[in-house]
Amino acid sequence: MAAPAPGFISVFSSPQELGASLAQLVAQRAACCLAGARARFALGLSGGSLVSMLARELPAAAAPAGPASLTRWTLGFCDERLVPFEHADSTYGLYRTQLLSKLPIPDSQVITINPQLPVEEAAEDYAKKLRQAFQGDSIPVFDLLILGVGPDGHTCSLFPDHPLLQEREKIVAPISDSPKPPPQRVTFTLPVLNAARTVIFVATGEGKAAVLKRILEGKEENPLPAALVQPHTGKLCWFLDEAAARLLTVPFEKHSTL
Repeated sequence: MAAPAPGFISVFSSPQELGASLAQLVAQRAACCLAGARARFALGLSGGSLVSMLARELPAAAAPAGPASLTRWTLGFCDERLVPFEHADSTYGLYRTQLLSKLPIPDSQVITINPQLPVEEAAEDYAKKLRQAFQGDSIPVFDLLILGVGPDGHTCSLFPDHPLLQEREKIVAPISDSPKPPPQRVTFTLPVLNAARTVIFVATGEGKAAVLKRILEGKEENPLPAALVQPHTGKLCWFLDEAAARLLTVPFEKHSTL
């Protein structure tokens, strides 16, 4: 099997430089979308270390556009754990505390799960909210999705060898047997990831180096979940720090503020 195109790879000297560049890219993408015909910006976020990275950098990067621009942002979450928003595992809960307190996107523009529902109903409810927010799209088309990748190659809550990798009908799927706790989650499916206008994977640290080499250089018969993210008409980018990129031999662009 031929390796898919790896996308555009940018390597930064530190997670701090990566975070600053990522925030600038989000702000630039937002400005471009708000100036366009649709005059709105749809952003999908992932959890983990991205929360603190974006909380540290994005408010300042978005500030020059003014608070009025944020009323035209639509914010969704690429996957979510079925826990109360106050729980430490809640992706929305962490963003609410760390980022949204400084980046006042209206609550009506932030699409969240209902964590009080059973997982199957939570997935259906979240999909319904997305369809309402993306009326006219058969599959929600985000302007920008920011994804992470696990050491096992998972992204969102799409895990290696899991049946959800074959899902083609649902835009949001429930998962009750996540190999990574907590077990109950809802996740975007590959059709949504691959419909996005831009997808950026963010990975930092030496612990990601081996799996990134497999994803970006491998020719595997059974590709890892992150390798299956290949936007149909959109752009695919990888933002890595030097530690995560240390095993790569494919071409990449190196960034440094030094």
